Amino acid sequence: MHYRVEAADLHAHLYGVTLTIAQPTAGQRVSLPVWIAGSYMVREFAKQITTLSARQNNRPVAVQHIDKCTWQVDCGADAPLTLHYQVHAHDDSVRTAWLDTQRGFFNGTSVFLQAESLEDVPHQVSLVAETFHTPHSQPWQVATGLTPLKTDRQGFGTYVASNYDALVDCPVEMGPFWSGSFKACGIEHRFVVAGATPAFDGERLLRDSQKICETAIRFWHGKSKRGNKHSATPHQRYVFMLNAVVQGYGGLEHRNSTALICNRADLPRVSESSNSRAKGSNASDAKQSEGYTTLLGLISHEYFHTWNVKRLRPAEFARYDYTQENYTELLWFFEGFTSYYDDLLLHRAGLIDDAHYLKLLSKTIQQVQQTPGREVQSVAQSSFEAWTKYYRPDANSPNLTVSYYTKGALVALCLDLSLRQHGVRNHSVSLDDVMRALWVRCCTGPQDGPMLEADVLAVLKELTGRSWVAEFKAWVHGTRELPLEKLLTAHGVGIHHDPAPMAQRLGLRVSEYHSVQIKTVLSGSAAHRAGFAPGDEWLGVDIAGKTPSAWRLKKLEDLLLYVGTAKKLVALVSRDVRLLRLNLAWPKAQDHHTWRLTIDHAARVKRWLTL
Repeated sequence: MHYRVEAADLHAHLYGVTLTIAQPTAGQRVSLPVWIAGSYMVREFAKQITTLSARQNNRPVAVQHIDKCTWQVDCGADAPLTLHYQVHAHDDSVRTAWLDTQRGFFNGTSVFLQAESLEDVPHQVSLVAETFHTPHSQPWQVATGLTPLKTDRQGFGTYVASNYDALVDCPVEMGPFWSGSFKACGIEHRFVVAGATPAFDGERLLRDSQKICETAIRFWHGKSKRGNKHSATPHQRYVFMLNAVVQGYGGLEHRNSTALICNRADLPRVSESSNSRAKGSNASDAKQSEGYTTLLGLISHEYFHTWNVKRLRPAEFARYDYTQENYTELLWFFEGFTSYYDDLLLHRAGLIDDAHYLKLLSKTIQQVQQTPGREVQSVAQSSFEAWTKYYRPDANSPNLTVSYYTKGALVALCLDLSLRQHGVRNHSVSLDDVMRALWVRCCTGPQDGPMLEADVLAVLKELTGRSWVAEFKAWVHGTRELPLEKLLTAHGVGIHHDPAPMAQRLGLRVSEYHSVQIKTVLSGSAAHRAGFAPGDEWLGVDIAGKTPSAWRLKKLEDLLLYVGTAKKLVALVSRDVRLLRLNLAWPKAQDHHTWRLTIDHAARVKRWLTL
């Protein structure tokens, strides 16, 4: 199997692909995936394929489109088969493909047709350098996790993958990007950034990423001897591919690389202070922005996935079926537990302190507490229904669903703190031990990665001597509140309930641009009882009392200025150009709060966060 990839038309955003199948089957079928691993939504990548044709023995052969993503070629098995097609690439996300005069990027699931019955043979890819260069532009480079066979100094040339799964699990980044490298525990890591400005501090990004990678490797494998690579790691080299844009955020994990997207403004910047330079300091001494901390958390999250979901993975993902949804109830573990560890490893790497970590944890708790769907859907159900609910949200989603990312992270928190609280025979046990034991159980023997929920329960019982079925029934398969307050206070964390913002008090999610636009009405809230609906425009309020008054409303927080001591008001709402008067009972402030976590017992908090 050999793919030749070129830029067919940079301005039309078209890749040209030539697939040569050395030993086709008679009536060879080829197909393009409908989804990409790690993003659980059917995206119909085949809709971007155009001009598919085939030749054998120097003659054209017929190609029949037999379903939405599959074609059958009227060929024999006696000679190589060549297919030509183009792929439109203008989706600036981590999931699909992009091509213009400044940058090229693609995932194999968007570009490489899969040949039926030939999935397990070696697959080669040749990137044609001259087609990607434009006049007066800087030279393009290539970054990918694919194994190079014969490439030039810029990375163009031929690569190989052991099979189709390996091929499409290695995205390709091309362009005049910034590139840097570092070693973490002896393993070579490359970091490329597209779209960076001259103020970008690449050295700081490399230093901080190195700390994250070393912390993650040591989490899973302990310390290696000086200068030696970790032979037990699932990768011996790794590539970060970051696309910096005006507005965007996300990442997608791969076996030895990750594709990331972030706000350009969140990149670390070189210090402009001549005084700080004179003192010998650098940008790493500057205050870390919230946006940059978020980016580091994303890097930590995707890198942790190298172990947790790319190797240790749901049994249902032992072999992907790219033609349809692949269901599992375990995303709460593979995404949720990864979400628990992403910020925790930032702390262990020394990139955030105790207080900052608790601030991030408070935010996660608040996100779950503001979701009525947590009382409707379990995280196991949320995992299974990701294809139809999590990845296809609407205005009512918060009332029906809960995120397996955020609540899964809180399940991990409760499990970790419960393990630490009880211990076994005076020996401390933590979720760290569970994760490493699962790695040994599922990834170092004949199982080679696939995991069941039964494996998690078995490891817990081995480490603690007791069953954890009851906790899993309540936390994973149930919808009761998690015992967060009890467990956090036992580990030295102070819990404070601060006044909630106006939107939370009313039970609304809104946008405020010249007026208040209702996006979501939360079940059981004051707004729900008043009859608000998504799509309403809240124009004003009519206040009864000794001195009746009516006011135009542009921001929710202005209600505090207008309401005074009134307990009821009339909301003036536009719905489908009709004006409605909704009777709204003013919610009591003490009935609505946000979580704020603080350090009450420093030694206990430190013990939890560092050991």
